[in-house]
Amino acid sequence: MRFKRFMAVLSARNLEFIRDHSALSWNIVLPVLIVFGFAFAFTTSSQNLFKVGIYDQQKQAPGVEQFLQLKHIQFIPVNSIDKSITKVERHQLDMLLDSSSGSYWINDRSANGYVLEQLLRKPGETSLTKKTVTGDAIRYVDWLIPGVLGMNIMFSSLFGVGYVIVRYRKNGVLKRLKATPLTAFEFLSAQVVSRLWLIVTVTSLVYAGTNLFVGFRMYGSYLTLLLVLVIGTFSMICLSLIIAARLSNEETANGLLNMISWPMMMLSGVWFSLEGSPQIIQQLALIFPLTHMILAARAIMIDGATLLQVSDHLLILLIMSALFMTIGARSFKWE
Repeated sequence: MRFKRFMAVLSARNLEFIRDHSALSWNIVLPVLIVFGFAFAFTTSSQNLFKVGIYDQQKQAPGVEQFLQLKHIQFIPVNSIDKSITKVERHQLDMLLDSSSGSYWINDRSANGYVLEQLLRKPGETSLTKKTVTGDAIRYVDWLIPGVLGMNIMFSSLFGVGYVIVRYRKNGVLKRLKATPLTAFEFLSAQVVSRLWLIVTVTSLVYAGTNLFVGFRMYGSYLTLLLVLVIGTFSMICLSLIIAARLSNEETANGLLNMISWPMMMLSGVWFSLEGSPQIIQQLALIFPLTHMILAARAIMIDGATLLQVSDHLLILLIMSALFMTIGARSFKWE
């Protein structure tokens, strides 16, 4: 009986979403337009600043001091030489400099790397060691696609579940459901499962469709990427349950959902990298589930990360999901 009640609510919610053609179209059209817009607008754009990764900045070899004082160069502290070399290969860094040993890496296909080398090396300088790597640039659209899809997932989860449940409560739908044998757990589970499979399906179709025309870089596993999509979406939906637990005013719910979604969109690395930003901003971004979903997706697509290498992000997302679900379920009221 419980399973039949759950399936009845699940089926009703699925039909409600599918029959809402404007909402369904918006979930598909918006990310497609953003992806194609950025693909054509930024494919050939150049960066205004040189980006240099600095390893072991506390110690400086001879010949490095003056270089680090130059203007119009963004010096980014890095913790791993191996990972940073990969970024040099893909033109995400114009140069990598080990300031303690004097070794530096540039991409032989990068014009920025050549210019930086001329600024670093002086005539007769022998204390610096040059190392060359080769690789093609990662386009901005390749870097952007996880953020765009993540943003679409965020809005679809928060407003597609949280806002809808608040509307149900205001319109008296939940009050009528309370008189049935349906439990709160069955109702919430149906909402979560309905939105989860719809978002995963739509997001997968959008990615596959745009990939046919744009051709995104993909160095990792599609199955691992799908797992990140499912767990990240589930976490977003669980977050929406906190807003939906008690509110009955749609205007208040809309304000709270925007108060959550806009900081998350700005600080989770949707449009730009937080690398090189103040440490407090980078730490603050880690409280948002969207940050971990985007970081894991980009690591898989651009860096070829394995499931084990993104497991820390997935574990954090699962912990967040359990916390959000517990708070939302315990505080849920029919009226």
